[in-house]
Amino acid sequence: MPGTYKMIEIVGTSPQSFAEAVKSAVVEASKTVHHMDWFEVIDERGRIADGKVQEFQVTVKIGFKIER
Repeated sequence: MPGTYKMIEIVGTSPQSFAEAVKSAVVEASKTVHHMDWFEVIDERGRIADGKVQEFQVTVKIGFKIER
């Protein structure tokens, strides 16, 4: 895979799971970022309300090839 790549860092969220939060981040990024090749989960955390888990949050780095 020769070429030049760039990485962005975004946060995805989901009320269901960490996996769904990652999928949400990738889907949203794909609306404006092209040629995405990989992702790396940097951090996982969540939000609690009324003693219950309300939201799963993940910080994701996404790598994509720079267009020429």
